[in-house]
Amino acid sequence: MEKKHTSMTKEKVMELLHEILDPELHVSIVDLGLIYDVSISPTQTPEGLRDHIHILMTLTTPGCPLAAMFDHMVKDAFKDIPEIDSDRDITIELTFDPPWIIDMMNPETRAHLGL
Repeated sequence: MEKKHTSMTKEKVMELLHEILDPELHVSIVDLGLIYDVSISPTQTPEGLRDHIHILMTLTTPGCPLAAMFDHMVKDAFKDIPEIDSDRDITIELTFDPPWIIDMMNPETRAHLGL
């Protein structure tokens, strides 16, 4: 089925990502500071113009056993956006540069977790 072009915004993407909770801490991955950057670029395909969403994120540790789960959770956050095919229109890039530190959490989240 052909997906129609939509003008996704960084704000809309961040709203969707904010709904994803870390399975262990039950806190938004955005509030944890795991999302480093979001970029959206219109991409011409044989079916027409589509938004390609690139998400640069990290994990709390390089050996985090939840890495594959986060990939699935991020793509699943877009399932109700009919113009986005999460397998084709979303790229998730994991980085550990800079490494995640507690100071990357927003202050309210740190306080909530007692850190």
